[in-house]
Amino acid sequence: MLAGFVLGRHKDEVFLQRKGLLAPFGITKYYTDYWGAYTRHLEADAHHPGKCNTQHIERKHLTLRTRIKRLVRKTICYSRSLVLRCYWRLM
Repeated sequence: MLAGFVLGRHKDEVFLQRKGLLAPFGITKYYTDYWGAYTRHLEADAHHPGKCNTQHIERKHLTLRTRIKRLVRKTICYSRSLVLRCYWRLM
């Protein structure tokens, strides 16, 4: 899900704009890296720096993208499912 994005350099003002876009969604936890703007502008209980949580989230996104590819492509991530193979023959 894309909640909002801001284009700009890696500066505090850009982060504050992004944080303002995310405020209506009621986000209570931020899983980030150790960039200084996060520690300056986020409360300690809401900020969870590190790669562990980010890796789990990115792994879920990669798994979802791979499963979607099985439904779309014929060659990459080819499915052995008979239903999907019959679907491609009909197209």
